[in-house]
Amino acid sequence: MKSALVTGAAGFIGSHLVEGLLKKNYKVVGIDNLVNGQLKNLQNSINNDNFSFYEIDIRDKQSLNNLDNSFSHVFHLAGMADIVPSIENPEEYYEVNVSGTYNILELVRKKSIKKFLYAASSSCYGIPDNYPTNEFAEIRPQYPYALTKFLGEQLVMHWADCYKLPNISLRLFNVYGPKSRTTGTYGAVFGVFLAQKLKKQPFTIVGDGEQTRDFTFVTDVVNAFIAAAESGIKNEIFNVGSGSHYSINSLVDLLAGEKTYIPKRPGEPDCTFADIKKINSLLGWYPTVNFEDGVKEMIKNIEMWDDAPLWDKDKIEKATESWFEYLGEQND
Repeated sequence: MKSALVTGAAGFIGSHLVEGLLKKNYKVVGIDNLVNGQLKNLQNSINNDNFSFYEIDIRDKQSLNNLDNSFSHVFHLAGMADIVPSIENPEEYYEVNVSGTYNILELVRKKSIKKFLYAASSSCYGIPDNYPTNEFAEIRPQYPYALTKFLGEQLVMHWADCYKLPNISLRLFNVYGPKSRTTGTYGAVFGVFLAQKLKKQPFTIVGDGEQTRDFTFVTDVVNAFIAAAESGIKNEIFNVGSGSHYSINSLVDLLAGEKTYIPKRPGEPDCTFADIKKINSLLGWYPTVNFEDGVKEMIKNIEMWDDAPLWDKDKIEKATESWFEYLGEQND
């Protein structure tokens, strides 16, 4: 039986990946420190005989070393997200996203694993020159979250070169779907909008809403991880996107509701749009969930956002003060 370690297993993407791997008859060990992840995300997996869960922080080397780490595959998804807290607390982001990644790499460096998969972020491209953006675009991280995720990727690819680990990094674009994070700092647009829709509040649209995002449904992302894991390809970086991009206004139209506008934020691109020809060609992976169907699935599961923070213009302005203070100066 194939065996997998999934870090960040109780998180949004991680919990979907656990389900996907179990369906593929993997024996799965999941770890998560439950700071952002939630055990309820694993309710479809927790009673499966082929799944074991441990509450472990990837900064805790001793607990990691106590794992039975005879894994055939490692999926490293644990990490800290969000822009504002990364600006306010860069040390913690470095410890988790960089040092934590180092710890996971060292956990398996001398093991005979078949594949190490890293969840990288498309935020490493910053504000790119070309769209769709391919894997050879210049790296321009705009804030500590983006930088630390890229530094983690650099470790992964260096360990591949130096220690001959069969590693693959997937740069994920704007992942959305059921179980996306509902608590914590102001951040992902879907969580903000769905909580506002549920409470019948206006949607807070940044700028004029004409900026576009490469919204990629979570099950497509899971399929990309599994395709990469089971391929003969190694030591490559791939974009994972939807094959298109959609404006925030078009998202609001699908969600249907009143609108209100807030200032455009510095350091944010007007467009994110992945060039996915490389992953199409080398892995035979293609996205299958179109945007309209994905949004319908989110609306169908809207009760998931019942405990999400409800944001309005004033709360967002307060929460993003650091964003404007630091990134505004950076981009003057």
